[in-house]
Amino acid sequence: MNTPGFKRYIGIDYSGAQTPDDPLPGIRVYAADTRCNPAEISNPAAGRKYWSRMELAHWLGERLNEDIPTLVGIDHAFSFPLRYFEAHHLEPDWDNFLDDFCAHWPTAEKHTYVDFVRNGSCGNAEARSGNTRWRRECEERVGAKSVFHFDVPGQVAKSTHAGLPWLRYLRQELGTNLHFWPFDGWDIPRGKNAIAEIYPSMWSKDHPREERTPDQHDAYVSSLWLQQCDLNATLGNFLHPRLNPYQTAMAQVEGWILGVE
Repeated sequence: MNTPGFKRYIGIDYSGAQTPDDPLPGIRVYAADTRCNPAEISNPAAGRKYWSRMELAHWLGERLNEDIPTLVGIDHAFSFPLRYFEAHHLEPDWDNFLDDFCAHWPTAEKHTYVDFVRNGSCGNAEARSGNTRWRRECEERVGAKSVFHFDVPGQVAKSTHAGLPWLRYLRQELGTNLHFWPFDGWDIPRGKNAIAEIYPSMWSKDHPREERTPDQHDAYVSSLWLQQCDLNATLGNFLHPRLNPYQTAMAQVEGWILGVE
């Protein structure tokens, strides 16, 4: 009999719109446990119908500090293609990447839009830009757009550039209590909270949308997929995708999408 590695599964559909303080209908959160199907989690802040990126990060920090083994999936990239590291002469280290990115893209600052940094109103995007033709290995495999491809349907560029500082926030708040997959290793220690990049488009068409909005549905299927994979003992396979030694080393710099084999 399979013993689940986690007790809670949180799926998050993210948004890079507006500022970190703005409540956004595009941010949706669903959570499940080992017995119950995913249910939407509303922003607990008084008078707030939707989540802001800042409120979501603080709420996640609280949940991931609890003694409830939790697996979180967020649908934006956690890192950039290796070509970016090479072009900007960056050490191939994820923590250093986050520090460097936030120094140039201060998208977690109050009243700051991603586009403010893009157009040079603040930060220094020009010194840390990328090419829309650069894609990570996992993006190539699943057909996802480049993290540098802004202003197109289905983009992940804006949500990625808005979300990376909040990953760094969680890293600083929780330290070794939170496992960032695969940067901290392909194996997640039993009983430990973990967070991974996901791509809901891989599963959204497998389930009827019912009354959910597209954003709600993406968060719902993400939570459901994490739950089902853990309960049916297939999660371990996805935590160890079929990669050669070079790809394995590269993915610990570029990151990987959980579920892509």
